[in-house]
Amino acid sequence: MGLVIIFGLVTLLAVYAVYRTIKDKNLLGFAFAFGTLAVFGWFTVMTIIESGYPTVH
Repeated sequence: MGLVIIFGLVTLLAVYAVYRTIKDKNLLGFAFAFGTLAVFGWFTVMTIIESGYPTVH
C-alpha cells in the first residue's frame, strides 16, 4: 500500500525533473530524469495493476 504512494511521488518528481531539464536545455540531466521517469513510472503502473489503489481504513 505504501509502495504505490512512494512510487507515485517519485514519478511525479521525475516528471518535474524532465520538465525542468528540458527548460534548462540540460541533455545529461534529461537523460537521467527520463530514465527515472520511465523506470519508476512503469513500477507505479504495474504496482497499481497488481496491488490496486491504497485502501482507506
